[in-house]
Amino acid sequence: MIEKGIIEFLASFLIWLMFAGLLVLWFVDGKIKKEQVIHALAACFFAWLASVILKGVFQTTRPFLVDGVAALTLTIPQSGAFPSNHTAVAFALATTIWLHNRKVGWFYLISALVVGVARILANVHYPVDILGGAILGIFTSFAVEKIHFRKLFRK
Repeated sequence: MIEKGIIEFLASFLIWLMFAGLLVLWFVDGKIKKEQVIHALAACFFAWLASVILKGVFQTTRPFLVDGVAALTLTIPQSGAFPSNHTAVAFALATTIWLHNRKVGWFYLISALVVGVARILANVHYPVDILGGAILGIFTSFAVEKIHFRKLFRK
């Protein structure tokens, strides 16, 4: 069985490492430009907002409340389970990076998948919550990319 500490780390902190990586790609590596960072942050914000709204519509109970097994996350989630906020944001970030840089994007997509699986293993989500979050994050990323924020970057 996977170590509880590893599950807690992946379920609670991997998403923050993904954001830190975005900053490294922008400031240090230069592989990601300002416009791409704004796209990623906008996609993450809209994915998070949509997931919060959907949680209000689909008030599903989290697994740890149903089966009585403790959640393996740093904080205990109080909102509904569907869709997964963490997964929606992780996939919005990963998809945006993938659209701009395929090589780095694949690493991010795998990381987003790991976030989702870790949330299941941490007993805070069901697989359908992760699937819903992933679809929401991917859709949001493509929508933000379509809007493109071109006017913000014209000189």
